Amino acid sequence: MIGCGALKTPLRFAAIAIVFAAGSPATAEGIALTFDDLPVFGTARPVAEQARITRKLLRGLVRQHLPATGFVNEINLEGSDRPARIALLSRWLDAGMDLGNHTYSHLSLTTTPVDTYIADTTRGDAVTRALLVARGRTTRWFRYPYLETGPTLAVRRTFEAWLAAAHYRVAPVTVENADYQFADPYDAALATHDRRRAKAIRLEYLQYSAAAVAWYRGAARALLGRPLPLVWLLHASRLNADSIAALAKIVRRQRLTPITLDAAMADPAYAQVDDYAGPDGNEWLERWSVTLHRELPWDKMPKVPNDIAVASAVLDDEPVAHGAP
Repeated sequence: MIGCGALKTPLRFAAIAIVFAAGSPATAEGIALTFDDLPVFGTARPVAEQARITRKLLRGLVRQHLPATGFVNEINLEGSDRPARIALLSRWLDAGMDLGNHTYSHLSLTTTPVDTYIADTTRGDAVTRALLVARGRTTRWFRYPYLETGPTLAVRRTFEAWLAAAHYRVAPVTVENADYQFADPYDAALATHDRRRAKAIRLEYLQYSAAAVAWYRGAARALLGRPLPLVWLLHASRLNADSIAALAKIVRRQRLTPITLDAAMADPAYAQVDDYAGPDGNEWLERWSVTLHRELPWDKMPKVPNDIAVASAVLDDEPVAHGAP
């Protein structure tokens, strides 16, 4: 539970969506927050810690009036404490948020046969759909792990035909702030009680995030000739739970309106043709730039600080300790 105020949250977020959808795509400029790898980013955390992270993240989203969609990898529900992990997903719905499918085991469509990928996606919706159906809703959104949509157009078209038949819509990404690269070094610093280092990482993260949001916002305007309601890819991490108020401040300082994923996707830009196929997990502005034969301002794109890039690369080969208070 996150307080009785959460009971009014779905209506409040629905009102935001209606107001935004009524506006002109050429003048409205909103941003939808999405969080991948639910219930919590990283698999080595005790469920009690996952509960603390989830509670803090959701409390922040509600207090900051930020509607969000969480994308679930149901493999992260497995274990002797499975009911407690499932309860974390219920918290998202009780807070007025939405849930989507991120496949069962976070597979890459680049390296996985499409039939196997479809089976994994089907498996990845069993618990999530049941929780939504119990509330009179259903799963509607799918997010590609690694943003990899298939090595060939044939593979991509096969899978997307299955998605359409299963009544899914792809949740694209038009803002990405490399939060996963900051998250493990942040956890590692807290695990060793190095709070000074953790504070420094969080400051670097927020500075980089502000620059990344501004870049994507400007790149979208340059590419399309108008503002675009953005879709921001984040992860359900301790770093974001600890930073949600500061991230909300970034949104407001850049005069962006927090909106639902449904409201963002009402913009016609998200219905334009995208024929990208290949091994890379490109976000959608890059895909559209290829389709439209227009360059993005890559020379002005902010870069992840070198100390974070190095620390993240080291931790990729070394498990991060969890459980720090």
